[in-house]
Amino acid sequence: MVRPADTDEKVTRLLSRRKHGIFRAVFGRAGLILVLFVLQLLLIMSLYERLEELFAMLSLFMAVFFISMVIYLFGCEMDYSAKLTWLWAIMMFPVPGSVLLFIVRRNIGHGKIKNRVEHLIDSTKRLLPYDETALNEPEVKASCTDALCRYASKSGCFPLYANTGVKYFPLGEDKFAAMLTELEKAERFIFMEYFIIDEGYMWGRVLSILAEKVKQGVDVRVMYDGMCEISLLPHNYPKRMGKLGIKCKAFSPIMPFISTQYNYRDHRKILVIDGRTAFTGGVNLADEYINIASRFGHWKDTAVMLKGEAVRSFTLMFLQMWNISERVPEWDEFLEPSPPVSAKGWVMPYSDSPLDDEKLGENVYIDILSRASRYVHIMTPYLILDGELEAALRFAAERGVDVSIILPGIPDKKGAYALAKKHYKTLVNSGVKLYEYTPGFVHAKVFVSDDEKAVVGTINLDYRSLYHHFECAAYMFRTDCIPDIERDFQETLSKCRVVTPETIKKEKLFYRVAGAFLKIFAPLM
Repeated sequence: MVRPADTDEKVTRLLSRRKHGIFRAVFGRAGLILVLFVLQLLLIMSLYERLEELFAMLSLFMAVFFISMVIYLFGCEMDYSAKLTWLWAIMMFPVPGSVLLFIVRRNIGHGKIKNRVEHLIDSTKRLLPYDETALNEPEVKASCTDALCRYASKSGCFPLYANTGVKYFPLGEDKFAAMLTELEKAERFIFMEYFIIDEGYMWGRVLSILAEKVKQGVDVRVMYDGMCEISLLPHNYPKRMGKLGIKCKAFSPIMPFISTQYNYRDHRKILVIDGRTAFTGGVNLADEYINIASRFGHWKDTAVMLKGEAVRSFTLMFLQMWNISERVPEWDEFLEPSPPVSAKGWVMPYSDSPLDDEKLGENVYIDILSRASRYVHIMTPYLILDGELEAALRFAAERGVDVSIILPGIPDKKGAYALAKKHYKTLVNSGVKLYEYTPGFVHAKVFVSDDEKAVVGTINLDYRSLYHHFECAAYMFRTDCIPDIERDFQETLSKCRVVTPETIKKEKLFYRVAGAFLKIFAPLM
């Protein structure tokens, strides 16, 4: 997409046009927070050094301490890949590593938000009545989609809806154009929840519409992840938005104290308009997502637009996150039934929380892999797998299913790219077909299977998405857009290079060495 020039389009900015540089990071609020974090870590290390001076029997103590921590570690309920990472940390830095493990296992710093999220989910299940009619449809039962939906209900209220039209967007530019059109139609409310917001043409166009809609009496709410305050937005950005009449907040803003809460980021992308239209997918609100700014070649992303009954679930998802920091939650006035739309198939919007014991995002993917009979086609920016997901991919391929994965040809993070390549040999040997998108970076999160099932959302194939982030997606069964998703996969495939045993052997030394080293830290990436 080329940025329009000399047009009448209104682009609103709340910040100056200066680039985000190291000066702002070092001397701004983010720099202060980093300094305070370092001071806390230095304090822990200094106490450790004092112990070395004060106790002659430290070596014996440390040996007993290390063995005790290992026994404790392997008794924890935790993915074994994560256990190996913690074992390495404790072995190299016994006291700091053990303190950090204690902080993580005791949930220091995020107990309050965990309790709040659990309360909000439990108290709002009644707001979306579970319709057994859709689950009892013969097609739904025959595909075991009903069983998947019943499982999903363990961690939240995720009904399966009919009467929902879904439109698939193969590029961020396509989603952006539709998004502007739908925003202009808003009459009651606009709810926006995005991982990244960065000022530029894309956000400026959206912000101009939001400001106009506020003047028309529309309730406009915007929420972005607090990590944006590190490099993209100032901490007072919600106040600047408030001057336009827009309700705005950052989810879990970074504060200068050690807490496991910062590991849990809001990676979701949700836009709901009047309870009639909803968007989700990989597209954030920044210019690279619509190929105006070019960072890693061509940016390949995807999204879906829902109209109909299933929109109600995305309204509730947004309100659950918004109300985490609200003293008096507001629900019912926004959760009127969404108008039905005549359309084929069924849709289950769902979200995944890192604060419960269910890996819903991963298990939906595994369910698709385990039930596929012909193919599972995947697009993902990252491939940092735990044992269960890697086994599911390999097993599907080994029983004759065409498992094909499109990955970036130009990475945004070289460390994550190196880790992905560590899975290449094992997957290819099992018959999984891997491809790299030569024009640039793939940010899409797509599963499509057997011309009848698909998932489009925010959930990557990496530890952060599957274990540590708040995520969301739309699961679709026999909707009209599924052929469009498969067609887009095939068109994208034509622009890819294939990964073979020969190309794996010729991989650059940097990626081989970096991948082997970073494998230790994979659960943290």
